[in-house]
Amino acid sequence: MAEHVVPHFHNNPGVPVIEIGAKEFMCVGAKPPFDHPHVFIDMGDENEAICPYCSTLYRYDPRLNAHAARPAECALPETAAA
Repeated sequence: MAEHVVPHFHNNPGVPVIEIGAKEFMCVGAKPPFDHPHVFIDMGDENEAICPYCSTLYRYDPRLNAHAARPAECALPETAAA
């Protein structure tokens, strides 16, 4: 079993940029049932990544918790993502 849960984020509000505290995460697009295929994104050495499905720009902010986002409502709770 995995040691940690990969953070999941969505862009239900339709914002152009979501700041997150993780460099490896899943984008689900909008909240289910309107989500797109869940895409694993790894920023690697970069601080930004664009989801290939919904074109949301994710920007890494090391001050945030790995499961936190700005705006806060774009973070899916761990129980909802599991």
